[in-house]
Amino acid sequence: MIRIKHRTIGDVHLLDMEGRLTIGEGTAPFREAIHRVIQLGGRRLVLNLAGVTHMDSSGIGELVSAYMTASHLGGCVKLLHVPPRIQEVLTVTKLATVFQTFDDEMTAVESFR
Repeated sequence: MIRIKHRTIGDVHLLDMEGRLTIGEGTAPFREAIHRVIQLGGRRLVLNLAGVTHMDSSGIGELVSAYMTASHLGGCVKLLHVPPRIQEVLTVTKLATVFQTFDDEMTAVESFR
């Protein structure tokens, strides 16, 4: 199960996530949260992964889908507080070259300026 809290700083939408982003547990709520932000006009997204305890290939696929959806609309998805295990997966899959990652929230938000 994943819990997602949506907040904004200026025109940047932050999604704070806690739990498992895995098939059957978290991918559908994650996808719905991304679509809600997009429907609200959000194009600048920061996904705070600090509380994500596990992510499988479905979760990685959802990250890529969010990135592609935002990109097609002229937006961008950036990652915040990526846990080491997830960073390893991003590196192995070469997605670390796609996603900008940050360890500081304000730096992530200001990177859109």
